[in-house]
Parts: sequence; C-alpha cells; structure tokens
Amino acid sequence: MLLNILFIIIGVVLVIWGADRMTEGAVSIAQRLKIPQIVIGLTIVAMGTSMPEFFVSLMSALKGTPDLAVGNVVGSNIFNTLLIVGTAAMVTPIVIARSTVKKDMPWSMLAAVMLTVMCIDLSISRIDALILFAAFVIFILYTLREARVNKQSATPAEEEVKSYSPLIAVGLVILGLACLIGGSNLFVESATKVAQELGVSEAVIGLTIVAGGTSLPELATSVVAARKGQSAIAIGNVIGSNVFNVLMIIGITGLVKPMQITGITPIDLGVMTAGMVILWLFSFTKFKVERWEGTVLTVIFLAYLSWLLYQVV
Repeated sequence: MLLNILFIIIGVVLVIWGADRMTEGAVSIAQRLKIPQIVIGLTIVAMGTSMPEFFVSLMSALKGTPDLAVGNVVGSNIFNTLLIVGTAAMVTPIVIARSTVKKDMPWSMLAAVMLTVMCIDLSISRIDALILFAAFVIFILYTLREARVNKQSATPAEEEVKSYSPLIAVGLVILGLACLIGGSNLFVESATKVAQELGVSEAVIGLTIVAGGTSLPELATSVVAARKGQSAIAIGNVIGSNVFNVLMIIGITGLVKPMQITGITPIDLGVMTAGMVILWLFSFTKFKVERWEGTVLTVIFLAYLSWLLYQVV
C-alpha cells in the first residue's frame, strides 16, 4: 500500500514536470518557426497545462479503467471551479476578466452540460467523442479569432518563455513526452491498486486522488497569484482548462477508446455543472469574486468531498 502511494506521488511529479518540459520545448520550436505569440499562447501553452489530465485519462482508458479516466476530468473541473477559485478568493477578492466571464465560462458550462447529457447512457461512444472534439476545434478557432481582434488577451508572459536551440527544444519535447507517458502509467497503475486494496471504486479514486494530484499546480499557482493581486490571469487559465479537460481530453480519449462508465454518478456531474453556474453568477454581476463567495464555493467543495468519503465508509 505505502509503496503504491509513493508510486502515485512519483507519477504525479513526473507527469507535471514532463508537461512543463514538453511545453517549453514546443514553445521554443514554435517561436523558431515564426508562429505568432497569439497561436502559441492560446494553443500550445494552454494545452500544456491540460497535459497531465490528458495523459492520465488516456492511459486510464487504454488500460480498461474508464471510470478513472472520466472521473479525473470531472474531478479536475470540480477542483478548479470550487476549490481553486474558492481558495484564491478567500485569500483576497479576485477580479475576473470580462473575456473569461463572457467567453470561457459559457463555454465551460456548455462543455459540462454536453458531458452530462452524454453520460446518461453510461457510456462515451466515438460519436459522442467526435462531437466533443468538434466543439473543441470550434472553441479554438473562436478563441483565435477573438484574440486577433483583441490582442491583449493573447500575451501569456512572453518574457518568461525561454528560447532553446533546436536540438535542445526537440530533446525537451521527447523527454517531456516520455515523462508524461511513464508517469501517467505509473500513476494509473498505482492508483488502481490502491483502490482495489481499499475496496474503493475507480471513479472515487479518479474524482479525488487523481483529480487532486493533477490539479495541485493550478491550486498553488492561483493562491500565490491571489496573494500578489494577480489572480485574474491565473483564474482565467483555470476556467479555460475546464473547457480543454472536457472537450479535448474526453474527445480525444473517447475517439481512441470508447468508454463504458459505471461509477460516475449524476451527483458528480451535477456538482461539476452547478459549480460552474454558481461561479458564473458570482462573476457576472461585478466581474469579481468576493471573499464570502469564495467561502461558499469552498464549502460546497468540502461538502461534496465529505459525501464522497461517506460513500466509501
């Protein structure tokens, strides 16, 4: 048991570190190919933050644990919306960018509703996955068009992006990919073994340990950003990742391997969708999330987590 828990931790570290290295290498290659910063920021960098969830879900589906795959995405979105935004707002009230409220949040709600409807028959077919992925392509095209109109929305900390030689950049992509594959394999296998030893369903493991592990970087980044008064960008990225999680991750994973889902309940999907709607309502009026609103989001998350643990006990 303890050894598997250690492997889970090592797997998380490898996946997160690998995602960072692969993103750095890909960005450096894109810059050398003269790809505009708009495209780099809204595609490569944005997708890079979703790579941990993507590889964990993909490997879970391929290894025959679809509840772990879908639970990871649903759980990550719940963590993002309720815990990360809630905790950041409790540290200091956060201003939500208008573009996030008017563009990312509606897309995030739409993605959550689409996934909920598709899970009614307890499966994600290739047709379902194709619809999700088509919506993802539309989202990317829409985002790029909006970025060209309003260029200020597409400048993700350009000064912080390192430039590498072509050989090193390619090496980083390969190294990052290897860490993502190896780490996610180790993570999924160890989490599955822990679930079996504890008698806990794969869905619950996906909704808690797996989702929490892949969401920890966003939590740390958002809390630190909130303390520095720079939470708007971090929160925008967190909400935007919800769209990537559902449309890209479930879309591609379902195309590769259709999934039968038995452990993800309507309550799990309902909390994911309701959390997004509540956050949108909090943000829509003043484009701001107050401390008390952050507290409400956090309490909802803790209540949901308590319900999951109660089901286990």
